[in-house]
Amino acid sequence: MPHSFTLITTIAVSFGLALLMGLIAHRLKLPVLLGYLVAGVILGSNTPGFVADIELSGQLAEIGVILLMFGVGLHFSLNDLLAVRRIALPGAIVQIGVATTFGAIVAVSWGWNLAVGIVFGVALSTASTVVLLRALEQRGLLKSVNGSIAVGWLIVEDLAMVLVLVLLPPLAGWLGTNSDGSAGEANSDLLTTLLFTFGKVSLFIALMLVVGKRVFPWLLWHVASTNSNELFILSVIAVAIGIAYGSAMLFGVSFALGAFFAGMVMRESDLSHRAAQESLPLRDAFSVLFFVSVGMLFDPDVLIEQPLHVLATLGIIIVGKSLAAFLLVLAFRYPLNTALTVSASLAQIGEFSFILAALGVSLGLLPVEAQSLILAGAFISITLNPLVFRVIEPAQAWIRTRSRLARILERSDDPLAELPTTVTSSYVTSHVVIVGYGRVGGHIGEALAEQGLPLVVAEQNREIVEGLRKRGIHAVAGDAAEPAVLIQAHIARAAILVIAVPDTLRARRMIETARMLNPPIEIIVRTHNDEEAALLRRESGGAVFLGEHELALSMTRHVLTKITASK
Repeated sequence: MPHSFTLITTIAVSFGLALLMGLIAHRLKLPVLLGYLVAGVILGSNTPGFVADIELSGQLAEIGVILLMFGVGLHFSLNDLLAVRRIALPGAIVQIGVATTFGAIVAVSWGWNLAVGIVFGVALSTASTVVLLRALEQRGLLKSVNGSIAVGWLIVEDLAMVLVLVLLPPLAGWLGTNSDGSAGEANSDLLTTLLFTFGKVSLFIALMLVVGKRVFPWLLWHVASTNSNELFILSVIAVAIGIAYGSAMLFGVSFALGAFFAGMVMRESDLSHRAAQESLPLRDAFSVLFFVSVGMLFDPDVLIEQPLHVLATLGIIIVGKSLAAFLLVLAFRYPLNTALTVSASLAQIGEFSFILAALGVSLGLLPVEAQSLILAGAFISITLNPLVFRVIEPAQAWIRTRSRLARILERSDDPLAELPTTVTSSYVTSHVVIVGYGRVGGHIGEALAEQGLPLVVAEQNREIVEGLRKRGIHAVAGDAAEPAVLIQAHIARAAILVIAVPDTLRARRMIETARMLNPPIEIIVRTHNDEEAALLRRESGGAVFLGEHELALSMTRHVLTKITASK
């Protein structure tokens, strides 16, 4: 009986060539990501030689996106999402509007009509889920406040793109592209489609938060009770892919968004950490196929035929929308580091841009030339994104030393950046300073508050700071890696500094500031691995804790013991 080996061939060749190109890129001290993209170019139809099945590669890449977003959901609770809503929701909407405007202006200057320009601009406005999450994970920022804001921002973008993809066909008719009926009928269809889409998405989210929040953690515990590792892994993968598929087929939600909510409700289980670890190898393997599939779509000829158009497209992606995000984050009074991290995270485009471009071409709203430019912009921006992240630190240093305006925007006239004048001196003497009020820092802070022990929280998330102050807990907003923030927390008179954010570079700066202002202070640090723990232990001279769930309990006991002994 004859068999087709198209799927096996596609997987084998894609993985093999991605490995080879990745190794070469690593040897040349380039991002391995570039190697995966080049492997895709070699396998694509725009270069001579073997041509892989692009459609199959795209579907395999979707599995990578599903597993990646599921993993993010396992570490990202609804509270995390709600905590950044005040900046992520308006920020993402305004940034999409700015990028769309830039794209429309450039497109019209090229002789395209306004409808083409709007679709072109929207395609350039949304960042890639896979690229963003890999960048944050590699830098240990996924669980940070900056990472939470970037992920929340991306979730809003994804929801907006789902809406755009649903509304684009009726909009095409309304614009007169494929319309046979009257404008009134088109407007009626558009309103009906809009209401229907909102209803489906709302129903899906409600089902996940009400039903899924109870069913899926129970399922995970039930499977884990069998003591079969194979069944446990299978249940995790089945839930991730099954919910992603069901959400797309039944509710019109993207695979990525469906998988994210699946992971978020699964996080309610105590086994969520194990689920994340077990799915990690498959997630990494299939995410490679995403970058290979991007490379397959790229046509190198566009770089020769339209270099100025490509540069303009890149300017919108890397400079235009990133600058808009940067200014928006600063306008919300978040630290300079947060503004730079979010803007770097968004300095690329990906999967939604491809889908939107293909739909635009099929509806007659985009010329093929525009699709080629979007793909070129994706390829180059994804390649450059690791380099964009690398310039965050030097850019931050340069801006702070040379731009008085940036320093004014960051902290001036910010009531949350300073402790209220009503705080008594006795309360900020021999107290505990907690940096980061997430899952770990929050557990420690609540334990101290219950016993009436004095503490001051330094937190980048302004919403958390506002909430703490309403409860009577003293807190300051800002990046504690900056000396001014720790000074406001009265680190010079504190008994203990608890660094509950797993960011080694920033933790070292905090330790340096604390030791300079208060040499005998007890320092307790959280980190992720043994190598970082050894480094921080040498520099802090205090206790270093690893992990997450048990870490919160261990750190809390240690802090209570130390603060009680110092009284």
